[in-house]
Amino acid sequence: MKIRNKMKSKYLILPLALVLMATLTLSREAKADAPTRVIEITAKRFAFAPNSITLKKGETVTIRLHSEDVTHGFFMRALKIDEVIEPGQTKDVTLTPQTAGTFTTICDHFCGVNHGNMNMTIVVE
Repeated sequence: MKIRNKMKSKYLILPLALVLMATLTLSREAKADAPTRVIEITAKRFAFAPNSITLKKGETVTIRLHSEDVTHGFFMRALKIDEVIEPGQTKDVTLTPQTAGTFTTICDHFCGVNHGNMNMTIVVE
């Protein structure tokens, strides 16, 4: 009787262990395949819209940049972003911020008389 119980236990434990391993593996793959959050930013004389965004430290995001009028820059040293935004084109920048703080992004391509006031804020929490 004891031998049968031990055999039954083995037959029960093995399938449960396999199901548990498969579940853990699939959940890891699902997290790895999770879509990256996309944030749309439009450059237009003499502002970025939106003028402020909030990111989470360690979360990978894609910033999708557009220009409605002329060539603009999108520069922020802290997040290592230095992009040229050509009118009518889209530029995707994927990043994973590692430092919390409030950072100012500037247009670093001369786009007109108020170019020096063209900036936006990125907050990393």
